[in-house]
Amino acid sequence: MTELIAPTGRLHSSWLAARDEWPPGAHQDGAGLRLVDDDDLDSPEVFASWVERLHQQSDPSLPVGEERVHATHWWIVDGETYLGAIDLRHYLNDFLLEVGGHIGYSIRPSARRQGVATWALGAVLRKAQGLGLDRVLLTCDDDNVGSARTIERNGGVLEDVRSTEIGVKRRYWIALDDAGHTHSARTATS
Repeated sequence: MTELIAPTGRLHSSWLAARDEWPPGAHQDGAGLRLVDDDDLDSPEVFASWVERLHQQSDPSLPVGEERVHATHWWIVDGETYLGAIDLRHYLNDFLLEVGGHIGYSIRPSARRQGVATWALGAVLRKAQGLGLDRVLLTCDDDNVGSARTIERNGGVLEDVRSTEIGVKRRYWIALDDAGHTHSARTATS
């Protein structure tokens, strides 16, 4: 059964297998890999330290560092198999408003096209309102048809497509109702 869990060291082997499906140096949005001080995630000790930093990033009483925001990270798993990652950024800084949005996610290549991203995004949207958010911004590369469909299936309304410092991005807003569910909106403004 697919579920969201807090990152954990017990899935180190499964996480490594998933990582090895990606091309070297590929960006995995929502995974929190920019919090790694050392590239040696093969080491159980380094991996455990990174997992702890992922947990700490959600604690509003702890500083997160310059150009970062507080975020909650989840791993998408099926039993003991790591399928991907998703994070909910608690607020937007200038970079996230332009490029990254409130939610980032990535699914390991072997688990794509199975509805995993659509399900995970829907689950995290329900958690977003718990942070006091009434709408969330999601972005994807303009040519990422799969991600655009995932966002649209969860109520995403396209605001615009714009050139950014890291490429052309589609920017979607998803409005949340009082129960944390999405609802269609005719316009992305509010």
